[in-house]
Amino acid sequence: MKQELKENQGIPSSLLWTLAIISGVTVANIYYNQPLLNRISRDLNISEFTANLIAMFSQIGYALGLLFIIPLGDLYRRRNIILVNISVLVVSLLTIALAPNIHLILFASLLTGACSVIPQVFMPLAAQYSTPETKGKNVGIILSGLLTGILASRVVSGIVGEYMGWRFIYFVAAGLMVVCLIVIIKILPDLPSNFQGTYFGLMKSLFSLVRKYPQLRIVSLRAGFSFGSFLAMWSCLAFKMEQAPFFAGNNIIGMLGLCGIAGALTASSIGRYIHILGVKRLTYIGCTLIISAWITLYVGQYSYVGIIAGILLIDIGMQCIQLSNQTSAFALCPQASNRINTIFMTTYFIEIDSFKISQPHALRSTHPFFLKATPSFSNSSRCSGQKGASRPWLFTTRWQGRFRSSEALCIACPTMREHWGRPTR
Repeated sequence: MKQELKENQGIPSSLLWTLAIISGVTVANIYYNQPLLNRISRDLNISEFTANLIAMFSQIGYALGLLFIIPLGDLYRRRNIILVNISVLVVSLLTIALAPNIHLILFASLLTGACSVIPQVFMPLAAQYSTPETKGKNVGIILSGLLTGILASRVVSGIVGEYMGWRFIYFVAAGLMVVCLIVIIKILPDLPSNFQGTYFGLMKSLFSLVRKYPQLRIVSLRAGFSFGSFLAMWSCLAFKMEQAPFFAGNNIIGMLGLCGIAGALTASSIGRYIHILGVKRLTYIGCTLIISAWITLYVGQYSYVGIIAGILLIDIGMQCIQLSNQTSAFALCPQASNRINTIFMTTYFIEIDSFKISQPHALRSTHPFFLKATPSFSNSSRCSGQKGASRPWLFTTRWQGRFRSSEALCIACPTMREHWGRPTR
């Protein structure tokens, strides 16, 4: 049943949780492919590099959606934008499921990524229509759904792909999108637009907002840096866990990723304290937790207790910073909340991409986890006298396979594939 929404007057909890669930289901569409790339490459008889392009095209599509689709939420009625995006998702997901060749899959993956930005429309909506004291909590609920969808999607697609084949998950995803379409039609009211003008004028106004609100630049940078730290931890963890004293298999490494889901569910609780503690204080708390997480990971790096504690601390700390700063950004100009979110998330992604470019060199030379993990490959081959001692790519292939399994559950691990691809023999 549709309920009328008024700015700063509150959102029914039933509507809010429904939007959070739809956020998770929608964003999952761009992550289903990651545990399935090897299967896709074998099924279509394509190279591993070509299969990896599927994940890359999905992420490129998502970035394009953030930049060019999200601002439309201020120009047109958001309900219509959401319905159009979900409709395109149904078609693109079915196209992937039925595609006979990689070219069609790449095109459909690009569309899927671009139209999976629906959660980034829900967040400004939650901020604009919530009461001032519940804005942070309500944005946190949407964020919880988003993060849970990202993490759980890899688990689900990995299991389903193992038993039903890689195409089946896309048929299921298309069916879920049809359900989401029906739900949105029934429950989401037709909200008015916030901007009068042309699309060109809308996009031009992004630069005006950046100049007008210096704080927007600051909060975006802070959130990006916090996620960079989070990304560094997950990038190294898979390598660390397969070494002594753990010698963890794929299942154990993957289970650690489930700790991320536990952390994701704390976002709504963290949001409650933004109004009480303020953005600055919560940012300090988040930074303290992240620093404590790295200390815990270093001191307790040889025990599961230390590793799990570090994962939870860095996850909660990252969310303290992101949620408080994103909510602060929305408060700068509620009538331009979608454009504000575009600037915030675009800056965020630029920082993450910059980190991706630099992290392989940094990890090889400075990260304690990587320093402790790397020598064991060469040392073991020298000491054991195995035939593979003169063929280091054998060991690369072995740990790479384990790493790919762990990425099915870890939010950040897929970003490393492009840097540690299989060497040419």
